[in-house]
Order: sequence, then structure tokens, then C-alpha cells
Amino acid sequence: MPRLTSRVFTDLALWMVGFGVLIGLVFPPFCLLLGLPEARVMTPAFFASTLVAGLAVGGVNFGLSRLVVGRRLRLLADRMGTVEQQLTDAVFSHDWTSCDPERCALPVDSADEVGASAGAFNRLIATLARSHMVETAMRDFSAVLSSEFELEGLSNAALDGLLRHTGAAAGAILVAREDTMEPLASHGLRGTESLAGNDHVRRVLRLGRTEHLRVETPEISIDSLLVGQAAREILVAPITFKSVPLGLIVLATSGHFERDSIRLLEQLRADLALAVNNALAHDRLERLAAVDPLTDAYNRRFGLARLREEFSRAVRAENPLGVLMLDIDRFKTVNDTYGHVVGDRVLRAVAAACRRVLREGDVLIRYGGEEFLVLLPGAGPADVRHIGDRVRRAVAETSVEDGELRVGVTVSLGGATYRESTDSTDALVALADGALYEAKEGGRNRLVFA
Repeated sequence: MPRLTSRVFTDLALWMVGFGVLIGLVFPPFCLLLGLPEARVMTPAFFASTLVAGLAVGGVNFGLSRLVVGRRLRLLADRMGTVEQQLTDAVFSHDWTSCDPERCALPVDSADEVGASAGAFNRLIATLARSHMVETAMRDFSAVLSSEFELEGLSNAALDGLLRHTGAAAGAILVAREDTMEPLASHGLRGTESLAGNDHVRRVLRLGRTEHLRVETPEISIDSLLVGQAAREILVAPITFKSVPLGLIVLATSGHFERDSIRLLEQLRADLALAVNNALAHDRLERLAAVDPLTDAYNRRFGLARLREEFSRAVRAENPLGVLMLDIDRFKTVNDTYGHVVGDRVLRAVAAACRRVLREGDVLIRYGGEEFLVLLPGAGPADVRHIGDRVRRAVAETSVEDGELRVGVTVSLGGATYRESTDSTDALVALADGALYEAKEGGRNRLVFA
């Protein structure tokens, strides 16, 4: 139908009035067909009455249309204006609470174009709400990632965010470190150490794409072989940076993952990949700065810093702290006889022998030259003697091959523990160093406790 003016309801009024006039003009001849007398029908008064009636019907129809349709369109326009203002304010205030689907939705109470318009408006509001949710989740997740530089702290913070934003009940993050896939963060899962060897995990790492494992039958759940507990759905997503696999995300739920949650995971894991790559680089740089490259023990600067930390902790908590100072016997003779290449191999072998017998949490430090310092948190005098003797025997059983020759070495050790009279780390190291000197003077390959 052609437009007559720039206003839809004005067009509607003109067309209805015109239709009423047409009906008023056509009605008298139509009455003749019905058999009414011409003398009564074809008169100016009858024509005038039918025209007035046509105009009245057109006006009433226009009023009803304006009342029924116009009111609904006005409500739609008002809601759209309200949403526009709220969106404009929320862009700067970040407060979206006044524009949620419950507050802004229109009633859909008709199965026609008006109802379809209201439904489309409600879907638009819901989409805007989801868009805001995704934007907020990504912003919060990025803020969490940017606040953590250590790999373990980053993994725990990232897992908390993933569980919150995807609705998962349990999950884990595994990161590739030293040629192994190490679980650095876990919540609600058992046996995460075995995840790296799982067939699904290896497949995801090989293909580099997310797998969505689900069981549609209500009475069946995914076995504990993967997550250590019953689950209806599991998401296994790789963490890749420039096509290099850095780790893995495992999320599980006893319900179902929403489509938006899965799509959000794809967005979040891209941010996580960049953060993990940076954390791994930071970890490598810290390790390079802290580790002696020849023996893989901590260097003196970093080791003494650790000693100060452990000493302060022992003083505050009134816990024992032991140290061992050890020196390779006749190391100069080894260098002079076999050369510095063999001497370097001896240093590495001694460090490896020490690590084999030290406890988890003990710290091996290359103190200088052929001297090593071992920090023994929580170790009393008996512990220091026991660990020192194990180190001495482990080194004595170690040898380095040089052609057909086998080069064996021994170490002398001095041990000491923190006591009330020891008021500094320097004093503690001096005690161990003095005991080491006594071991050397007493015949070597022995342990003396200060």
C-alpha cells in the first residue's frame, strides 16, 4: 500500500476515512440491488446519511487501531528509549543492574506481529545481558591473570575464574613443565596426577582442539577414569600459544554445560594461554637467575636469600633449622690430574648425589668452587647428622668415568643447627664452616657437628 504521509497512523486514518467515504457512495446503489425503492434510496438525504455513517465507521476503526496497536507500539518505543538511556549510562558507570531482562522485558500476549515484535525486543535484551556477562567475565578474568606472575598462583586464580564463569563443579589446570604435564591447580577432582596419561587428554593435546564429553542417558555418568568422580559432562581444552601446547584445562559437571559457557571457555583460554606463556618465561628467567648452570643447584646469591627467609621463619615459629657445609676432598688434585672437564663432571655428580638423598623441601646451594651449602628446614641435631651421613655415603658411592678410569671422590661435612645463641645467618654458617674445617683436619670423608 503506497505511503501518503511520513506518519503511519496518519496514513491509516486517511485510508480508513477514504474507505468509509467509498462505502458511503457505494451503499445506495447496492440497496437498489436489494430491491429497495429508488425514490427512497437515490435521494440527497440518504446519500448524506451513508457518507456520514462511512466516515463514522472509518473514524471508529482508526480510534480502535490507535487504542489497541498504538498503545502497544508506544510501550515498545518507551521501553526501547529506557533501554537506550540505561545502556548509555552503563557504558560509563559499568552498572547494568537497571537493564536486566526481568526489568525491561515486554509482555508477549498476542500471536501476531505485535507479539513477534515484543518477543524480538525481549530476545535483544537477553542478548545484551549475555553480551554484558561475557564482557564482564573476560574483563574480570584478564584482571586476575594480569595480577599473577607466578605459575602456580596464576593457575589457581585462573581455575577459580573458569569454574565461576562456566558453571563447572570441578576442574583442573595442567601446565607443561620440564617435559611433563604437571597439575598446578585442582578443585573437586581426585587423581589429577594421572590425567596427563589419559587417552582423551593426549588426543586433545595432539589435535589442539577442545573435546566435549557427554552422556545423554540420565542413569549413566562418565566414569571416574578421567576425573576421579561421576560426571555428566566434561570439557577438555588445550592451552596453546602460537600452536605450541602449554597445558590443559579440564572442567566437569554433573549437569550440563550451557552453549554460552562453552563459547566463553574458548575466549578465556586464549587469554590464559598468553598468561601461561608469560608465566613460563618468567619462571625460566627466575630459574636462570637463581640456579648455578653447571650443577643445577641454587647459586650463592639466591641460596643465601633463602637461608635468610628460613632463618626468620625458624626464629618466629621457634622451629629447628639445620645446615650442612660440605667440601669435595682433594678436588684440586682431580682438576690437576684429569683436567677441568672431568672436574666439572665431578661437581655435577656430587650435586646429583646430594639431591638423591635430600628430603623434599631441603635446599642445595653451590656456595663457591667445590663447596656446597644445604639448608635443612625443620631439622634438629639428630636429623642433621642423619642426613649428613646419607650425603657422605651417597657421594662416596658415586664415580665419574674418564675413558677406562673411574674417578671417585669423597666429601667432608660440617653440620650446625639454629639455637638461641645463634643470632644471625652468618653465625649459623660460621658454625657449620668451623665444623667442616674440623672434618678436613680430622681425616676427611667424615661429618663433624658443631
